[in-house]
Parts: sequence; structure tokens; C-alpha cells
Amino acid sequence: MLNYNNNVIFFEVFKEEKDAIIKFLPKDINATFHQNTIQETCKLKDVKIEKNTVISIRTQSIIPDEWGSKISAILTRSTGYDHLNSFKNNNYKKILYGYLPNYCARSVAEHALLMCIALLRKLPKQTDRFDIFERSGLTGSEVMGKNLLIIGVGKIGIEIYKIAKSIGFNVNGIDLVEKFSAVNYIKNYNDISEYDIIICAMNLNKSNYNYFNDDFFNKVKKGSLFINISRGEIAPICTLYKYLNNEILSGMALDVFDFENELAISLRSNKKTENVKLIMKIKKHPNVILTPHNAFNTHEAVIRKAKHTIKQIKSLTEEGKFIWEMPEHIK
Repeated sequence: MLNYNNNVIFFEVFKEEKDAIIKFLPKDINATFHQNTIQETCKLKDVKIEKNTVISIRTQSIIPDEWGSKISAILTRSTGYDHLNSFKNNNYKKILYGYLPNYCARSVAEHALLMCIALLRKLPKQTDRFDIFERSGLTGSEVMGKNLLIIGVGKIGIEIYKIAKSIGFNVNGIDLVEKFSAVNYIKNYNDISEYDIIICAMNLNKSNYNYFNDDFFNKVKKGSLFINISRGEIAPICTLYKYLNNEILSGMALDVFDFENELAISLRSNKKTENVKLIMKIKKHPNVILTPHNAFNTHEAVIRKAKHTIKQIKSLTEEGKFIWEMPEHIK
């Protein structure tokens, strides 16, 4: 069993999350909090990592290789863990890795449907037109009878399905594992041309990088809407820009991006890379909504997240293992 010194260093902690973690933090845990990523924090200050320290991150931090000989465990406060696989597989497999699989399915699902309805009602354009109180070109669409396809029907996808069904969408799903009997699954991708809205809720794995590619978008209905609350690598921004430009997509809402750590740091430092310039160009489209990987962020989910974080840390320090251990490999 590895030894732990009860030092936990948290990175990427926003104010409400920090307050919630402190509320549940045991007195014998020595916690240090940093708002930004590891790479941003280390540029501004000397971050000292003692032997057997535990670190906790979200999805944008890059862990320095030299920390691998000192840290005993890594807890990512996210449902995804793909961002840790390179470090784990290439460097330090003996470190313990944990994640939080069960805290935010409902909040992310509600965000996806919020974005869906906002795009149907042309909300970005409506708010822009307020200053001239002009209604021309603002006629939106109702939910009732619209065809919605959820790609990836897991914990989040099934919540999206239930909410969407209850408010009048015609909903279908696609998944390699059809584990929910209530879901009407489709099997043939040639049938996707009838859908008004497509929501990506897939986990990122080795087989679905660039899943939403030319072959996919050449089959979709012209004027459809696309929403991604999963991982940006599944739907690269350059591909989405192409199909927004040629009006195959009439609008889209993105909470995740395929170069997210670059995007976050670039925007906070006001030093825009070429990738980020493309994002900002897309942001100007009249029916695009971009959010900062924030779909999980409700009061209820933050409390659950803090509780689950502390459960993981207590299990680690008391039992020598995480309750929710990161699987060996991306499937």
C-alpha cells in the first residue's frame, strides 16, 4: 500500500466549489487550493510537491513529468478521465487514479436541453436585437414534434432522453451498448437525415476521436442543430465551422472544445492562438452559444461533487484506494 501524507493540492477550483469542499473537508486533511490549471499556477508561483502528496485537478491541467515521483494519487473532479491516460500509461502507472462518475448527469442533461431550446428560439439573436427592439428574422420553432437524436446514451444521455421526451420531442438514441429498455435506438447511420437536433453525449475513447466528420455531416438534415456537452475531441471545431459555414448546421451550442486547455489559458491571458481565433470567429455567428465547460455547474451538482470528492479522499487516506478508480484504459 502507498503512503499518504494527508496533503491534497487542488487545481482548477472555482469559488463555489472551493467553499463546498471546505465545508466537508476533514480536519486532518491539509488542503491547498489554486483557481487555475497546474501550468498557469506554476508560472506564477513555486508549487512545492512533497513526497506522497495527492493532487486533484479537472480537465485542463497538464501534470509535469517530474511530479510523478512525488505524488501518490491523482483525483480528477470530473466524470471523464481521458485527460489522464497519457500521463498514466506513459509515465506512472503505480500512482492511484480516481474520478467522480456520478455527480452531474442531471445538471449536464438540463444544460443540453437549455441550449437546445435556446437555439430553436434563436435566443442569441433575440438578445442581440433587444437594443433596437426588432422582431424581423427572430421567428423560432417549438419543441413539440421535433426530432432529436442523442448519440451516446449513458448516464447523461438517458437523462437527456427522459427530459426531452417529457416536453414533446420525438427522441431516438444511438449507442454501441443498448442498455436502457425505454430508449428507441436506431442502428443505421443512413437514417440520421430526419433529425432536427443532434446532441453528443458520448464518452471519449480511442475509437471516437473525430467521430463527427465529413462522412457524418454529409448525412444530416440541412439546417439541423448540433449540441456537444461531452468532449471536444469527438467533434473538432474546424469540422463544425465548415458545416456551420455551408449552412448544413443552422446553429450549435458547445460546452467542450478539442483543444480546451489551450483555449482556457489563451482566453484568460488574452493571447489568442490561431485555434482560439477560430473559436472567437464562430462565437460571432447569430445562432451559436459557447459556454466554458460549465454544463455541470449547478448548486446541487457542486454539493454532490464536493461530497464525492471528500469521500474519495477519505477512502484513499483510510483504506489506501479510491472508491471510484479510473479504469485501466480508455475502452
